[in-house]
Amino acid sequence: MIKVHNLVKRYSSLIALDHFSLEVSDGEIFGLLGPNGSGKTTAINCMLSLLTFDKGEIFLFGKPMSETAYDLKRQIGVVFQNAAVFQELTVWENIDYFCGLYIRNRQQRNEYVSEALEFSGLEEYRKFYPQKLSGGLLRRLNIACGIAHKPKLIFMDEPTVAVDPQSRNHILEGIRRLNREGATIVYTSHYMEEIEQLCSRIMIMDKGKPLAVGTKEELKGMIAADEKIRMELPELPDGVLKELQELPCVRQAVFRDGNLDVRCRANGFGMITILDLLKEQQIHPGRVYSEPPTLNDVFLAITGKELRD
Repeated sequence: MIKVHNLVKRYSSLIALDHFSLEVSDGEIFGLLGPNGSGKTTAINCMLSLLTFDKGEIFLFGKPMSETAYDLKRQIGVVFQNAAVFQELTVWENIDYFCGLYIRNRQQRNEYVSEALEFSGLEEYRKFYPQKLSGGLLRRLNIACGIAHKPKLIFMDEPTVAVDPQSRNHILEGIRRLNREGATIVYTSHYMEEIEQLCSRIMIMDKGKPLAVGTKEELKGMIAADEKIRMELPELPDGVLKELQELPCVRQAVFRDGNLDVRCRANGFGMITILDLLKEQQIHPGRVYSEPPTLNDVFLAITGKELRD
C-alpha cells in the first residue's frame, strides 16, 4: 500500500528526514511513534505530496506519488492534528463539502454523508455550526470530513488530542471499524496505549530516522528491559530483604506497607529465583504480580526519551 525509500527532507541546515524508508501493507493499522520533532508529520506530508523533498521515492498503491497524481489522491483520506473545517458551514455542510471534492454524484454523496454522520455519532448535531461543538465532537467532525468519501488509505495524525474519554473511545472504535471495512491506516499518537491497542505494526523514529519496526511483541523482544514484580507479604525480615537485594538477577528490592517491589534484570528468571528464596525462608506471599516490559519501556530504551518529551 505504501513504499517509501531513502527519503531526505532538509530545511536549510536542518535534516527533517534522514534517509527515511517505510513499507505498509494493505489492511494494516500502522503506528508511527516518535517524540516531538522526530519527523512523523513531515513524513506524512511528503507521502501526501504536500511537501517537496530532496531525495528518495514514494509509491502509493504501487504507483509513484506526485502533486498531480489525482487518481491516487482520490483514494486517500487525511485527518490532521488540528481540526480543518469551515466555521460558516454546518456539520452536514462541512462533510458534504469535503466529500464533494471526490464524489460528484449528488445521490451517492448524500448516502456517504449520512453514513459519515452515523459513523461519527453526529446525527443529532447535523445542523450545528462547529463553534457550537465541544472539542471531542469537533474532532469527530474532523474525522468524518476526512473519511466520508470512503478512502482506501487513511492518514491520522494525533486524532484524539485533548478530547474527552467518551469521544476518544468513540474515535478508537471508529478506527477499528474503518480497518475492518478494508481501510489501511497510518496512525500517529502521543498516547502509547492507543498504539498498543490499535496497531498491527509500529515504527519508532527519531531525528528523521526509523529506529525500529515490528509488532509490539517484536519491539519488546528487542530490548533487555527490567521485569517489575510485586508480592504481597505480611512481613519480611531485614535479613531476607538483604538476601533478595544481593541476588544476581535483582536490580532493586524494596519492602513497604506489606508489598515487596522488585525490579529484575531481563531474562534472569527473577520470579522463580525470588519465590525459591522465600520458600527456603518459609515465607509465603499472597498475591503476586508481574509486569513485563511495556511499549513505553521500549520507546525509552530506543530513543532515550519519554514519548511526550
